[in-house]
Amino acid sequence: VQLQASGGGLVQAGGSLRLSCEVSGFSLAYFAIGWFRQAPGKEREWVSCINKSDGSTYYKDSVKGRFTISRDNAKNTVYLQMNSLRPEDTAVYSCAAERSWCNTYARLWNYWGQGTQVTVSS
Repeated sequence: VQLQASGGGLVQAGGSLRLSCEVSGFSLAYFAIGWFRQAPGKEREWVSCINKSDGSTYYKDSVKGRFTISRDNAKNTVYLQMNSLRPEDTAVYSCAAERSWCNTYARLWNYWGQGTQVTVSS
């Protein structure tokens, strides 16, 4: 089971980025996929997730209406479209997989990819 996150970069406030999480060794049909982020000096926090069967999606309150999570089962990839970015969105973003259902507790997620840096300048 492997996850590969990409798509981070430097963007001005108000701009957009799309993160990708490409998975291998398992099917998206059997795993929930979540995005987490960690800013310097802060704990890792849950951002969004998409469930395995019905594709239901969930978001941290501060990103609702700005971020959209989606998946392409044929490409084994989950995306996080981030619009109207703010300086406080600056963090390393990581994707994770969980055999069960979406949850907001990082310790319950089984598999992790490496992070991708997102930097939003003011």
